[in-house]
Amino acid sequence: MLLQLAAKYVFLAAQELQVTGSILNRLETSTEHSSLRKALFLYVCHTFYIFCLCLFVCLHVSFLDDSTGYGPVFEEQPLDTIYPEESQEDKIIMSCRARASPPATYKWMQNNWGIKIQEGGDDHYSLEGGNLVIRHPDKSKHAGDYTCLATNEFGSIISRKASVQFGYLDMFSTEEREAVYVKEGQGVVLLCATPPHFPDDLYFRWILNEFPTFIPLDKRRFISQTTGNLYISKVESSDSGNYSCFVSSPSIAKSVFSKFIPLVPLAERPVRKYPADIKVKFPDTYALVGQNITLECFALGNPIPQIRWRKMEGALPAHHEISTVGGLLHLFNVQYKDEGIYECEALNSKGKDWHKAQLFVEASPVWVEHISSSERDIGSDYTMSCLASGKPKPHIHFLKDGEMYARHELRFTDLTPDDSGMYQCIAENRHGVIYANAELRVFVSAPSFELNPVKQRLLGAKNGQVVIECKPKAAPRPTFSWSKGTELLSNSSRIFIWEDGSLEIHNITKSDEGKYTCFAENDRGKANSTGSLSVMDATKITLAPSNADVSSGENAKMQCAASHDSSLDLTFIWSLNGHVIDFDKERESYQYVMDGQAGISSCELLIKNTQMKHAGRYTCTAQTPVDNVTASADLVVRGPPGPPGGVRVEEIGPKSVRLLWSQGADNLSPISKYTIQYRETRTPEAEWKDASTSPSNVEGNAETAMVLNLIPWTEYEFRVIATNTLGTGEPSNPSPKTRTQDAVPVVAPSDVGGGGGTSRELIITWTPVEPQYYYGSNFGYIIAFKPEDQFKWRQVTVADPQARRYVHKDSSIRPATKFDVKVKAFNSKGEGPYSLNATIYSAQDVPSEAPTKVEARSLSATEAIVSWYPVMQQTVEGYQVRYWKKSIENEDTAQRISSRENQTRLDNMKPDSHYVINVRAFNGAGYGPPSQHYEIYTKKAPPSRPPNIISTKLSSSGTSVNIAWEHVEPLANESKVECYKVLYRQEGQTTGVLYTTGKQYIDLPMRKDGDYLVEVRAHSEGGDGAVAQVRISGKLSSYKNAALI
Repeated sequence: MLLQLAAKYVFLAAQELQVTGSILNRLETSTEHSSLRKALFLYVCHTFYIFCLCLFVCLHVSFLDDSTGYGPVFEEQPLDTIYPEESQEDKIIMSCRARASPPATYKWMQNNWGIKIQEGGDDHYSLEGGNLVIRHPDKSKHAGDYTCLATNEFGSIISRKASVQFGYLDMFSTEEREAVYVKEGQGVVLLCATPPHFPDDLYFRWILNEFPTFIPLDKRRFISQTTGNLYISKVESSDSGNYSCFVSSPSIAKSVFSKFIPLVPLAERPVRKYPADIKVKFPDTYALVGQNITLECFALGNPIPQIRWRKMEGALPAHHEISTVGGLLHLFNVQYKDEGIYECEALNSKGKDWHKAQLFVEASPVWVEHISSSERDIGSDYTMSCLASGKPKPHIHFLKDGEMYARHELRFTDLTPDDSGMYQCIAENRHGVIYANAELRVFVSAPSFELNPVKQRLLGAKNGQVVIECKPKAAPRPTFSWSKGTELLSNSSRIFIWEDGSLEIHNITKSDEGKYTCFAENDRGKANSTGSLSVMDATKITLAPSNADVSSGENAKMQCAASHDSSLDLTFIWSLNGHVIDFDKERESYQYVMDGQAGISSCELLIKNTQMKHAGRYTCTAQTPVDNVTASADLVVRGPPGPPGGVRVEEIGPKSVRLLWSQGADNLSPISKYTIQYRETRTPEAEWKDASTSPSNVEGNAETAMVLNLIPWTEYEFRVIATNTLGTGEPSNPSPKTRTQDAVPVVAPSDVGGGGGTSRELIITWTPVEPQYYYGSNFGYIIAFKPEDQFKWRQVTVADPQARRYVHKDSSIRPATKFDVKVKAFNSKGEGPYSLNATIYSAQDVPSEAPTKVEARSLSATEAIVSWYPVMQQTVEGYQVRYWKKSIENEDTAQRISSRENQTRLDNMKPDSHYVINVRAFNGAGYGPPSQHYEIYTKKAPPSRPPNIISTKLSSSGTSVNIAWEHVEPLANESKVECYKVLYRQEGQTTGVLYTTGKQYIDLPMRKDGDYLVEVRAHSEGGDGAVAQVRISGKLSSYKNAALI
């Protein structure tokens, strides 16, 4: 590089000698320029010295390196890595790659200690390019934080930290899980008992009976992704089965599942109701700005509780979603304003439960301002500063070439080459670390115009001004001087040399044309650069645009013409109120036509379908490469009024408010009337409706009106729209949300009815009042009821506005008694009217008699049929049969089956077992007394072994096939074989022809329309045994035996 600079200086010094020599020759005979000749002579001597010095350097430093380069810039940095302990790939690769010239070399550190990588040394570590390869990873040796250091001759930078951690997910315990017994209607929690694992980002599902049958989630069933537990709000008989917790770790691509947990629902009639009880409670939660988070909440109860979410300090965030099951609140792209207390409420007809917790929002560091690479002159001052946002507030420090250097900011005074290097600014809080890298070069150089010479050809307009820039590359800052031809220039009333070297000339004339040279010099050398100035005719507006006045929707035109130097191109630029019109983007509104000939050009602007936004001051600018001139005109657009302002509400009553506003712009046409609109805020994006007002017609000079016929205790927004002879304007901004005052309810509940229930109960039902008719706070219901033959009404209060029923329990209530009932609403302001009277009946008594003459007989090893004499009471709705294994089970754990008839079939029984059976009648009030016990024995199990098919022969005629098998010998605990069943069906079909035979063979007709299957099984009094199968093709080409278990 030094050789290149020296050669450049030789060339520039020779050029300067030539220019100054020419100036000296012209001044040689002049007596009045003796001081100037002396100064130029000294300048020539100094230039000659520089020439000789640079020539010497060129001859003696050719051995120096001529390359240029730059410091390392990371293109790839190491990432956090979780290595599965059971991984088959026996290595970890930590990436590191930097762009650098000359290429970077790399070093790695673990937990801030350097890693020694030597050939034939540690067989765990090796480098591939800049990447660190860890072979045979060992948790005790290789877990930790890693950083990469990239270095070349310009400095060093260090990568962000990346952790290496070892992931695992152990198997579940092999111990059997105990059965869970729970009454129907109650809630239950099945514990997952997650095995030891790392990391914690697990995904939970539950298997029912067999893989891969996963439990679908709904409002009744919920799986917590925090604990993995399965929650069932109310258990139903269909929930019976075996459950297994299925855990997946996405980080290590492994899944395990637990031993099965039997869930046994216990029938109970009637099914009891339970109040909402929240079991899944989201904790105080920390989230980072921009993250998506999920809050969990789920309750047990019967009826299934409804889950409601709210934020205590206001509305839920705009970017939220409540899952269809209700138990999950998803918050997307969390922001600081989302911080606060969140509440989950669980509600059913039996009661409420609620849970609150805090959401704290913090943030990882983000750069507000950071360092960037820079080249600075030697001896100058320079400040490097970084500013980062985050919560908690990030700490900032600096590194130079990978070593700690300073905190907060770097201030350099009188820069030296030693200050050059690679700098890193690091901002850190507990949520993360960010890096900003920059290279600082301290520049030292004699003046050079190689990259930025004086512009070779400059143009100026008569009587105008011109600035000729002189910006050589130099450090330290050079001193400047200018000459025009051979004349050395100095500051005057028309000529000024700026501090940065630029030359400014005012009131240009033709005599200012010529060549101008800029001379730059510092303690490292000097240089010059020359450009020529040409003076052109000035541009003048010959036709200025005229003012225009139009109505909204009409077109408007403006014209502009200008004279200019015929050698120059002229362009017209139009602007509105100082903003340049973009004819491509705004072609729907603007169009222009341009015409021109030598020295004269014109332009017509068309404004189409004028609107209020098009009104204002239009400026035409005629511009050449040398100068520009402007002329302006005003466009007035008359149109519909602008929106009124300052809409506010006063004099708030239950059904009316006073609305006030300020008149908006009339847009040059008087306002004739106002329209007032309202909308209720309870419904998102509700439509605006015209309001009833007093006066009914609001005149154009009014700024207040009463809004009538509103609903009490309802939140509204209002807006005002102005109209004039040219149309209706845009609406005002909505008023602040305003709630009308409360009032006594006027709407009564509808569909009052009820009846039924358990013994000594009176159930009253109704359709709740819609929320818009609450008319006040503390809304609820008053229920009145009395026996039909009495006069005194009894009253009870229900405080839940969403309640639909009330159950009154009283031991003195006679069964099936006729009652009159009515319901009315109340709030904090008073009570509303009663509904119409309804007639209902109290609950019946449970059946008082037990079924008689219960008989049963065994049908097979697992089935039986039971019958009885029915109970002769009109209130009986059906019968429940209970059966259980004697001496092993009891009546509480009995299997149950219901029937409307006086007989039913029992299934799922155990073979060769002693069972006890009883029957009881039931109705809506409950169960009657049980019958006497009846005992039966199920038959022995059918043979468990399939027949062994020994031959398949086609008849000589080809019309039948003979299938033969060995006799099946039952085991000691199995029933004897009575016959064999043979099912002959086409492959792919489930039905066919069933044959029964007492022999050990059978002849079947040969089919030629495809492949058929023959299934053979032994039959006994215990049922059908295991099956053997043989396949018959049309050509008897193949067959096989297969037992179906």
